[in-house]
Amino acid sequence: MRTMMRSLRIVTTAAVTALASSITPCLAEPWPQRTVRLIVPVGPGAAPDIVARLFAERLAERWRQPVIVENRPGADGVIGVAAFVNARDDHALLFAFSGPITALPLLREKARYDPDRDLVPIVSAADSFVSVATSTSAKSDSLAELVARARAQPRKLNYNASAGALPFLFAGFLNAAKLEMLLVPYRELGLAVNDLAEGRLQVMLTSMAALRGPAQAGKVRYLAVTNKTRASIAPDIPTVTEAGYSDLTYEGLFGFFGSRDISVERRDRIAGDVREIATGPAIVNRLATIGLVTRVSGPAQFSTALAEERARMARIATQIESKPER
Repeated sequence: MRTMMRSLRIVTTAAVTALASSITPCLAEPWPQRTVRLIVPVGPGAAPDIVARLFAERLAERWRQPVIVENRPGADGVIGVAAFVNARDDHALLFAFSGPITALPLLREKARYDPDRDLVPIVSAADSFVSVATSTSAKSDSLAELVARARAQPRKLNYNASAGALPFLFAGFLNAAKLEMLLVPYRELGLAVNDLAEGRLQVMLTSMAALRGPAQAGKVRYLAVTNKTRASIAPDIPTVTEAGYSDLTYEGLFGFFGSRDISVERRDRIAGDVREIATGPAIVNRLATIGLVTRVSGPAQFSTALAEERARMARIATQIESKPER
């Protein structure tokens, strides 16, 4: 009997030791262990930057480690995404709008990253309300009036579509409607906004948040939002579908991405943390005041949304015979 009890103790001890050794690595390597860098491919004050900072503050509280926003603007987001990919840092995440993931790789042969290979969608966080807007001096009170004027005056109106997929989207719209407007590129969003307010630029496609100041001053008029629903900060502004131009529909999607070697466990944990934070009134109310709305979807849904947008941008690129930059 003593021999059997001793054998049982040995077996039990061995089993416990084996179980402990299998658990120990997980307990010994919690994440994050140090400061997390949240790389954002726009400058300070832009809508993605504002959203990133809101989430960074609350993620830092949840993770008990600093979460710092690192702005890497330039080339419509390509520079920031490339910086994230090249960092290969397991304590870095990317917070980006969808354009550099879905549209710009179609334009730039040397984008320096492959979204399918180098990025793992973790969770979407917000939608930006994107507006078609005009200078009030352009005297167009609706999207239909703008289209009629553009058709009557080919190449007399100029426009800017701020970044990412928006230039693709608007160029495709003009092509399908057989309209001719002159594209005016800008290095900085603020310069385009100023020119729109002063009437040197007639049409702009960008976030409502970027135009809120001149719109409140009466210098810029929102004609429609590209989103599927109206914006709470401007409920009288119709959607492009309501205005009769559903091919301009576009959701300004923002979200978190990990590097290609992120584990499924870490990806799902981050997605869960972001989901819980996003449903809090502090985030919901703050985003609403700047023309954004929370939109949280997990890795699978986020990946699907990005894939659908990329396929759409590829179709537009074919229609307008867009060639990659060299």
